[in-house]
Amino acid sequence: MPYGQTGRPRPPVVELTDRRALERWRPADPETVERARRLKEQALLDLGLTHSAIASWIYSKCHHQVPTTAVDTAAVLASGDGTCLLLYNPGFFVALGLEGVRFVLFHEARHLVQRHLFAEQELLDDPVFTLACEVTINHVALVRLRARGLPVIDGRPVGVDPARVHRAYQADLAEQGLAALPYEEFAATDMIVYRELRRMRHPPVPRQPPCVHLLMDGLDQETVDRVGNEVLRSVLIAARRGNAVARGELLDLLDRTEGAGARADRLWGDLGAHALRGRTVATRRVEWWQQWLVDVLGSKLRDGERLVYPKKRGAVLAALGHEPTLARRGRERVKTLVIALDTSGSMPDGVVEWLTELVGRIDGVEAHWLSFDAVVMPFRPGERVYGGGGTSFAAVRDHVEGRHGVRDQPDGQADHLDGHPDAVIVLTDGHAPPITPAMPDRWIWLITPGGDDWPERHHPPMACHRVRPALAM
Repeated sequence: MPYGQTGRPRPPVVELTDRRALERWRPADPETVERARRLKEQALLDLGLTHSAIASWIYSKCHHQVPTTAVDTAAVLASGDGTCLLLYNPGFFVALGLEGVRFVLFHEARHLVQRHLFAEQELLDDPVFTLACEVTINHVALVRLRARGLPVIDGRPVGVDPARVHRAYQADLAEQGLAALPYEEFAATDMIVYRELRRMRHPPVPRQPPCVHLLMDGLDQETVDRVGNEVLRSVLIAARRGNAVARGELLDLLDRTEGAGARADRLWGDLGAHALRGRTVATRRVEWWQQWLVDVLGSKLRDGERLVYPKKRGAVLAALGHEPTLARRGRERVKTLVIALDTSGSMPDGVVEWLTELVGRIDGVEAHWLSFDAVVMPFRPGERVYGGGGTSFAAVRDHVEGRHGVRDQPDGQADHLDGHPDAVIVLTDGHAPPITPAMPDRWIWLITPGGDDWPERHHPPMACHRVRPALAM
């Protein structure tokens, strides 16, 4: 039976974001719920460790994972209040077993990514595109999960079989006297599948939507886009740091969305993902290093927060390398940001201006601008930067940590730092003796072309990225 097609009554759509209402909807017996929960947790762990970094990150965003009989199978909902929920039918998961649960969770996570990358309303309203998504998602799931076939319940496959759709496609085109693509070429990209299915006289579109989430109008596009960008950016950072699972999956997703249109290409360009395969999108206003700095800086300037460790999800999150969930606590306060410019190296055109604009857009920030060579010197955006002697990162560290002031001004009066700043940005060529700050997690290093990115190799490693000679406009 296709996903969600048992004909049973459903609760009102408005209740699908009410966790308690979902749990009360014809609840399954406790033993089945517990077995389903264990299967779900093990499947999520497997996805993150060996199969899908994207799915793992998506489910880390689903803070509510609800066993409920309000759905027949499983669904990821992105609601209008900005939250994501995973709904799963306990009996369905128990009947599937571990491999089947892993397959379904991958399938549902991929749907959210598809909805993010292919958000044109014309596509979303086309039942042939809906079928194409089912075909491509299940094809990728079979490959990435090394599955022997679709999940089976009572001897019947669950979901759309891409091989069966391809056979129907070949037969349809043969009747028209047209040439059909072999399976590997047919399934190469999402848009090829869609294009080839539209060549059919009678595409095998199910009479009813094949997935439960498509029945419930539970995907708020704004939330999908926010979560989708966060997830892809996190996976991209992991890929650039050497995570083989993340890199392989992103490269595959890039290839599969080839020719998908301006929106998908723009999203990938904004993320800087093309750099994974040696290409960049030079026409984009925001380059990858800039987006990286915004993300890293934003993570360090969050105020009034403390770590809240989820007991039930803690072991899974830790095993997958995710950050614990953060919840806001405490009073708002002014954040302190230090920007230190190395005058001994080449200064990329436009970087200082861009940093000035960036800092100006951050509310509640007190910025301290420094220039340095062997000593720290006073500096304000728009002023000429002087220097050129030897370089000392220790001088910046000592000033930031309150041990020295700046040249030509009394100690502690020019740019007085009350305690440790929330973040320190150092723009440099990196050629100077390394240092270990008191709080290395708060330091962000921007390395100019040809420079030494030692902070990334330092122990402990610090946030580090290379900048370009000029900004793309």
